[in-house]
Amino acid sequence: MQFNRRQFAGLAMSGVALPQAALALDLAPEAAQRAALFGTSSEFNDAMSYIKTRGDLDMVAGLLLSLRFSRARGSVIGQTLEALTGEDYGTNWFDWMLWQEANPQIVPYASYPAFAREIYLSVDSNFDQFLRPEHITRDRARIRLEEVTWGGVVKDGIPSLDNPDLVPAGDAEYLRGDDLVFGVSINGDARAYPLRIMGWHEMFNEVIGGVPVALAYCTLCGSGILFETDVAGRSDPFVFGSSGFLYRSNKLMFDRGTNSLWNQYTGEPVIGPLADSGIALKQRPVVITSWDKWKASNPSTKVLSVNTGHRRNYGSGVVYNEYFASPDLMFPAQVDQKSHAQKDYVFAIRQFGAARAWPLDAFDGMPVINDGISDTPLLLVGDAEARSVRAYERGSRTFTTGAGRIKDQDGVEWSVTESAVIGPDGTRLPRVAGHISYWFAWDNYMGDAATVYEG
Repeated sequence: MQFNRRQFAGLAMSGVALPQAALALDLAPEAAQRAALFGTSSEFNDAMSYIKTRGDLDMVAGLLLSLRFSRARGSVIGQTLEALTGEDYGTNWFDWMLWQEANPQIVPYASYPAFAREIYLSVDSNFDQFLRPEHITRDRARIRLEEVTWGGVVKDGIPSLDNPDLVPAGDAEYLRGDDLVFGVSINGDARAYPLRIMGWHEMFNEVIGGVPVALAYCTLCGSGILFETDVAGRSDPFVFGSSGFLYRSNKLMFDRGTNSLWNQYTGEPVIGPLADSGIALKQRPVVITSWDKWKASNPSTKVLSVNTGHRRNYGSGVVYNEYFASPDLMFPAQVDQKSHAQKDYVFAIRQFGAARAWPLDAFDGMPVINDGISDTPLLLVGDAEARSVRAYERGSRTFTTGAGRIKDQDGVEWSVTESAVIGPDGTRLPRVAGHISYWFAWDNYMGDAATVYEG
């Protein structure tokens, strides 16, 4: 998926065999919608004239899908979109998709789900597992189907790591000290998963400290979220993979038991048999930090081996290097950038019936922040350079730091661990789950429902 924004905006279906069904255009919306992509030249031209004359915005979603997958017909499709909407985005699929997201009142024509399914199954027949006709109707899906986009890979094209090999810290000679890792510690079982490996896989399914968990890493939105996968009422833990689909530049993962699509950012199923289940996966704490710092504070840690069973270039700074270095998004998503750039990092918490984000740069020169979420006071310990933040409940205490030590308002020193901040008398202030994210994903998914720390 090493593509830039403009390559995706004009992506053609070269190398993918689309069905060339004989289509007799009868000037019905269903036929006109299909003719935009599958019709002969004359059928295509008749369809564009019909759609413009008909003048209904319910054809926009189908036209955008055709624009994505037909470079040769893009200019005429763009002209038709301009005639329908009065907007002037030409053949720029990216900007048209932003316009569509900003206009949720527009409902696609009734045949759109079948049309989208036909196109996506032409890319990968395995997508049939996610796009069953009975699950993609507007009344069943919990997200707008017209905003679901193909991410450029087939099902499991980004392979998950399921119970992968781990090695002792001393055997991880491939790692540099400044390589970033996802650090996880559950019930004393400490493990590190380097981002330079996880960027190629975006998902692991593991049992850590006796707890079944999955790390869902969306490289596009910069967020790695650790979820518990054992859910009450189900006999087996969920096992997740990457579907190949995106929603607002965020990966849609899937569970291998029901093939439901899940929003990686919220841990909720959005399309498929579980869409109405009300399940929301519980988060567990995870931290991004440097390998040197994680190893120093967790000397008994195990770390992911490079022997993953897959052939990838796991070198430092290789995977998604162009995307991470760019201020642009690869896929469209609305974002308010008045206060923060779309790819600024924030630390995000959704707990205690509320949601709040802390810009990572708030920790520059101030590694300790006393704040709160809802009615719960929090202590946040951050390191902007290592992209690290850990959060803890602090009760009525306030904390400061100096010479690497955490002190309360009475000058008493406390120890910071992965599970709690611990006082000299054994008092424990528990860790609170949170994760790093690009600003655009937080703003797009949380919006007005969340608050942001401004210092």
